[in-house]
Amino acid sequence: MDSLIKATYPKTEIQQCIIHQIRNTIKYIPHRYKKKFCEDLKAIYCAPDEKTAKEALEKMIEKWNNYAIYLMSWKRKWAELSTFFIYSPEIRKIIYTTNAIEGLNRQFRKVTKTTTIFPHDESLMKLLWLAQKDITRKWTIPIPNWGIMLAQFSIMFPKRIKID
Repeated sequence: MDSLIKATYPKTEIQQCIIHQIRNTIKYIPHRYKKKFCEDLKAIYCAPDEKTAKEALEKMIEKWNNYAIYLMSWKRKWAELSTFFIYSPEIRKIIYTTNAIEGLNRQFRKVTKTTTIFPHDESLMKLLWLAQKDITRKWTIPIPNWGIMLAQFSIMFPKRIKID
């Protein structure tokens, strides 16, 4: 899929979901080690730059050699996982902590789980439309440092973002 995207849009930067990568990495780590493992893992995705992150990954593989198999996917997917290091720390934090789509999907599942059969597709669409109206009404919490990020985005993507 990534190669198809790159072929169609050669300037595209692909960033795989850090949250999913973390979840897949810690899935089989025994509970008693998870907290420490996650602390060490944080040194990778919270590193100040890509070089430091890569070094943190190598250190983690050495330190957690019993569980290194779960860290190998980080090495295999590094090109798609490290894209976000070109952004500022504020933007990176939004990239790896915002689960807006997952949250929306969770809310949709909550609404649809009690009804297993819909008479037709239109009834499902109406239910989801009404649900999104309720869900988006609660979206009032501002994103921290949004002004700083918007200014950075306008510099990085001048044709897409215009601040008037």
